[in-house]
Amino acid sequence: MFNSINSDNMKKIILFLFLPLSIMVFHGCNEDKVSQVQKNGAIETSIQVDHLNDSLDVLISTNKVWAHNVLVKTTVHRDTIPGLGITSEQAENEEGDTKDVYLKKDYELYLTVK
Repeated sequence: MFNSINSDNMKKIILFLFLPLSIMVFHGCNEDKVSQVQKNGAIETSIQVDHLNDSLDVLISTNKVWAHNVLVKTTVHRDTIPGLGITSEQAENEEGDTKDVYLKKDYELYLTVK
């Protein structure tokens, strides 16, 4: 009925739960939506948090510096941060049965651009 929850299954559950929410949240932000980076002078940044183990996460910040349509430099910064613990969510299988699953809590990301 329910398979054991491993990291791949957990990622699929998280994607299934949060993808529709993300689409709804960012649907109202179309004015700031960028389909392509202007590479004649830009800094492209990505931030992600990976779960390392039960008590630690890894914050990964990647910066790409573009000048005159050339990727000048890429920097990657990794930092170990405390994990936020475990949370419980309702998951549903193909037959419609629900079960409590335990997932690692994710950080909320807030960016300030100056």
